[in-house]
Amino acid sequence: MKTVVHAASAARQRRRLEGETRQRIDAKLVRYAETGEGDVKRLTGRPGIRLRVGDWRVIFVENDTTITVLAVGHRREIYD
Repeated sequence: MKTVVHAASAARQRRRLEGETRQRIDAKLVRYAETGEGDVKRLTGRPGIRLRVGDWRVIFVENDTTITVLAVGHRREIYD
């Protein structure tokens, strides 16, 4: 299992979410960290991977042991 770490800005974005949404996102991140399963795609034009959780997106980078979350937000705002 990989360790999930949030960048300061991503932690702030995560805290602003409603409780249920935050729990869904956390569950999907843990699932991806444990199994590598999830709706993920590499971003084009910039480094990173996106994880889709309904209308919400998690942008992260990963290595062999760590997933570093860079941003958490709604799909209409996250790619700006």
